[in-house]
Amino acid sequence: MKLNFEEMSVPELRKYVLEHRDDMEAMRSLFHHPSLKWKTMLLLATADGTQIEANIRIAEEAIARLSSASLMY
Repeated sequence: MKLNFEEMSVPELRKYVLEHRDDMEAMRSLFHHPSLKWKTMLLLATADGTQIEANIRIAEEAIARLSSASLMY
């Protein structure tokens, strides 16, 4: 029976890949999982070096959310 890697959660897929390290299809599915895509970051400072406080706050909140979410994996 062929597994459907696209329907697996990241933790499930990580566990499978660790147990089946030679399964390249599973590894590709993990690396291309939609929830692991890079996010574009806002500018944190202007060209003259002035910090953009609102963007810094948004970035800090996003990092905090990602940090707490990674504890679930």
